[in-house]
Amino acid sequence: MKPLKSLLALTLGLGAMSMAQAAGATSYPDRPIRLVVPYAVGGATDVIGRVMARYLGEALGQSIVVENKPGAGGSTGSQYASKQAADGYTLVMMVESSHAVNPNVYAKPAYDAVKDFTPISNIANVPGVMVVNVSSPYKTAQNVIDEARKSPARLNYGSSGNGGLSHLSGALFGHTTRTQITHVPYKGLGPALNDLIAGQIDVVFDNMPSSGGLIAGNQLRALAVSSPKRLANLPNVPTYAEVGLKPMNDMSWYGLGAPAGLDAAVLNKLSVAARTALQNPELIKTIEQQGAMVDYQSPQQFRDTVERANKAWAKLIKDIGFKKL
Repeated sequence: MKPLKSLLALTLGLGAMSMAQAAGATSYPDRPIRLVVPYAVGGATDVIGRVMARYLGEALGQSIVVENKPGAGGSTGSQYASKQAADGYTLVMMVESSHAVNPNVYAKPAYDAVKDFTPISNIANVPGVMVVNVSSPYKTAQNVIDEARKSPARLNYGSSGNGGLSHLSGALFGHTTRTQITHVPYKGLGPALNDLIAGQIDVVFDNMPSSGGLIAGNQLRALAVSSPKRLANLPNVPTYAEVGLKPMNDMSWYGLGAPAGLDAAVLNKLSVAARTALQNPELIKTIEQQGAMVDYQSPQQFRDTVERANKAWAKLIKDIGFKKL
């Protein structure tokens, strides 16, 4: 009888666990949610994350608190988020920099960009932009290329940290133009942009959400953008392709995820809420004002995006001969 009793106890235990999980999914969310942004305040990921937090929270009927955890090109905050409970109360910004570039530039990555996370949805596709101080002597991208060729390693560029998209964009610029410019890592693009405005560094390879307002405010000068065609709000700024830098002309993605193992019912609630948020006219307006383009994806579509990007960056990093960190 003991085996029968044990089997009955196990069955009842699993049943109780399933009912508890179902009840939890039904009541979700019943307390505030936090959104981990693995970059500093003021950068593109922070800008998009805060907009999404507001409207996703409205769709869920619960507040979402943004928690910035910058460092190591997005690795610090992403690793932290991956270790949290997969209960839907910790979300994380999964962006191309931290979830496709970063894992491929480290010899021993701190996390698996696919296996350690549950993709929820892409949020937006974002054009990159090459910016200099508005008082800089460099008026065009070609001016920067010419100076870099004339004085190797004299020019420098700031990034959000080692292994981030802004770091690799600078490395790709050097590879494409066959020049050498010095990398200066920061703990996020916000601090890098502050030093660019102050004249401490020469150039930043940024994204439009964080640099757009500074360009409009005449604090930074845009030299090139990564988009299929010129941006409506920067009609006089050529694309990277137009200035002979076609390998740099792809937009980057900024999405939403959670730790791996998220309950399917909670994932579905978050996916539906993300779709609702990304249809909100005010969110669309805010993101488009940043030069970005809203792009909802189902969890599977977003997983496919992350997997494709990882394969593409692994190949590119190998092709440009980048030495892993």
